[in-house]
Amino acid sequence: MPTEFDGFPAEAITFLRDLRENNNKAWFDANKTTYVDAVREPARAFVAALGTRLQEEFPNVTFDTRTNGSGSLMRINRDVRFSKDKSPYKTNIAMMFWEGDGKKTEKPGFGLQFNADGFGLMAGQFGFSKAMLTAYREAVAGDDLGPALLEAVDQVTSTGDYTINGAHYKRVPRGYDADHPRADWLKYNALWASMPENTDSAIITSPAFIDVCMQHFTNMAPIQQWLVQVDQRLPTP
Repeated sequence: MPTEFDGFPAEAITFLRDLRENNNKAWFDANKTTYVDAVREPARAFVAALGTRLQEEFPNVTFDTRTNGSGSLMRINRDVRFSKDKSPYKTNIAMMFWEGDGKKTEKPGFGLQFNADGFGLMAGQFGFSKAMLTAYREAVAGDDLGPALLEAVDQVTSTGDYTINGAHYKRVPRGYDADHPRADWLKYNALWASMPENTDSAIITSPAFIDVCMQHFTNMAPIQQWLVQVDQRLPTP
């Protein structure tokens, strides 16, 4: 694995564009060497480089360069068991850097995905477990972390054109005051900040991609860091 990240090679963008047009096992197998050399291995170097940078700002963030789905990188193979779309491969490269013990998708973290057309970033949590949902609602309604959530949201939205996501329910959940000053936040079943998708794929092939990601992650971090405080209140398994 390369020890430094110098930008994804242009072949990575070409591979992802071609995969979109030839999403089948025969084509992938015939071009697997290109996938490994131009996409997978540079992605591992990127995970190590960006993960190290993230740990300088957020020491408890975890990153892992394994490619079997257990590490930061998501598997390129799609789970098609319950999908009408039987295309076997994802046409984007996605990864997570997470904080807390447990699965990366169940912990507050920083996420990234890119394809042939550009990239997108997020900070937070795409979905709450039952325990995390309960802890989140208690935090929103409480007087210690509740006001801090509003401060975190203001911090994020004041630094750029970021969107706060995760609203799901139409009504305030049973057991909570519908007139609570933060009632709207009780309707969320996930919480994350995201940036507008960047359609400049050229940045992906530049070493500056690390700096661009770090700037956005730092801007969106108040949401993720607030969720870390909530996650820390979960009972120890």
